[in-house]
Amino acid sequence: MIFMRSFSGVRKPGFNHFNNLDIVVNDHACRINCGACCIAPSISSAIPGMPNGKPAGVRCIQLDQHNLCKIFGHSERPAVCQSLKPSNEMCGETQSFAMMYLTKLERMTSV
Repeated sequence: MIFMRSFSGVRKPGFNHFNNLDIVVNDHACRINCGACCIAPSISSAIPGMPNGKPAGVRCIQLDQHNLCKIFGHSERPAVCQSLKPSNEMCGETQSFAMMYLTKLERMTSV
């Protein structure tokens, strides 16, 4: 289930507008100012504004000022990004935990 939650806590269906909203997937909200999943891993496929993808540890050009994805829910969002779902295991309680987890995962899976 994908839905939006405003900072006031009211949930709104759909994903048309992201200003002042958290992205919530399977009851786990992306934290504002986190963006770990858009910074830590490498992405080999093209991203709008990054035609060659991005190396691990580089901030995705599609992150907004709150570290939320500007192309979430759009067809140009890479499949690898669409397949990565926030979870307690990956995200933990802090951005630094998520960065460490995803950096370790990147090292374990890089060729």
